[in-house]
Amino acid sequence: MHSSISSSEPPAGVRLTAADRPGVAQPVPTRDIPPQPWRAILAAALALTIVAVGLWEWRMRTLGLEAGDLGDDASAWAEQRRRIDTENVPVAIVGDSRILFDTDLARFQALTGVRPVQLALAGTNARPFLEDLADSPFAGLVIVGIAELSYFRTQIGLNGEALKRYRFESPAQRVSFVIYRELARTFAFIDDAFRLSKLVRHAVPDWRPEAKRPLAAIPKVLSMGDGRQAWLWTRIETDAGRRGDVLAFWAGFAGPKVADDVIAMTLESTRKAVEKIRARGGEVVFIRPPSAPQVQPTEYQRLPRAKGWDALLAAAHVQGVHANDEPSMQGLDLPEYSHLSRACATVFTDSFVRRLAQITPRLQLRPDAPSPLQPSDCAAADASMVAQGAGRIRAVPPQ
Repeated sequence: MHSSISSSEPPAGVRLTAADRPGVAQPVPTRDIPPQPWRAILAAALALTIVAVGLWEWRMRTLGLEAGDLGDDASAWAEQRRRIDTENVPVAIVGDSRILFDTDLARFQALTGVRPVQLALAGTNARPFLEDLADSPFAGLVIVGIAELSYFRTQIGLNGEALKRYRFESPAQRVSFVIYRELARTFAFIDDAFRLSKLVRHAVPDWRPEAKRPLAAIPKVLSMGDGRQAWLWTRIETDAGRRGDVLAFWAGFAGPKVADDVIAMTLESTRKAVEKIRARGGEVVFIRPPSAPQVQPTEYQRLPRAKGWDALLAAAHVQGVHANDEPSMQGLDLPEYSHLSRACATVFTDSFVRRLAQITPRLQLRPDAPSPLQPSDCAAADASMVAQGAGRIRAVPPQ
């Protein structure tokens, strides 16, 4: 005889266990769900989400972030690189962060009627990307912007992944990129450089005092628009603290001298790439954007101009524009010694495009091209930005 306990049914909402049903398969668990005001709960959750997102968006905008800053990643670069394969592109730019930050694509187009495909990458050696174009059907003008210490090295640098992404981009990577870009047009807070994990690292930079600060400890240097139009983040111009973070990372560009075998390899590989492009009817020119007097002595101590820039032009038989040689490129503002302010980038672009039009028939100025700019044209704009930005940034608690 079963006990009254074993034979009694469990209270409502309590499922039977295997012990209560010997020899019988365990049933699908069931549980009574008590009535709840689900619409009110959903509305409250939605309201809290909107408030939280709104507060975070407001906070990020007080830090200088803006909607429409699309960020830069391998998929953004690969999208532009594929245009070489599908369009008749007359001008492409490869290089490192200097030519990336310091080129105003709209000014370039206003002067020549041509908007270049921007393929430069921050922290990355331009040479492998020049070689990539040399192995492609591209037969236009390649503008190679270089910082010598980036170009004369064996490593590809920070963004070598871009070439791999161009050659293969999974559907998940593509969809993720497109969704992020569309959201970034509306929201500032999704800026990848201001993820919480990066903000925490930046908030405690001395957790390992003996270690060199990683680049990730600098939350943001670059702003990026459509077509990979890049410029120096405005807060670097207006906030001495943020600017100091970048200067600390540069650490005066210190390092060993560039080895002779690396110089020889760079000259020979560049020569071969230029010859391939010319064999298809293309052309290559080099640009050396400005760097500040505070870092140039170290740059040229590690790689003298005669062994770097001058030797490169001679070995590859190419024309080049060096900022130090052009009066119209003197006195431009380099807030963190390596990249031009946004206003001065427009002046620099105006200057180097006009100079390129003199040394290569591949570029011609439009009859209705705007009047030439001078360094004084960006000095006033920079001063105004700093004054306005300083007032805004002072209200922000230290980071």
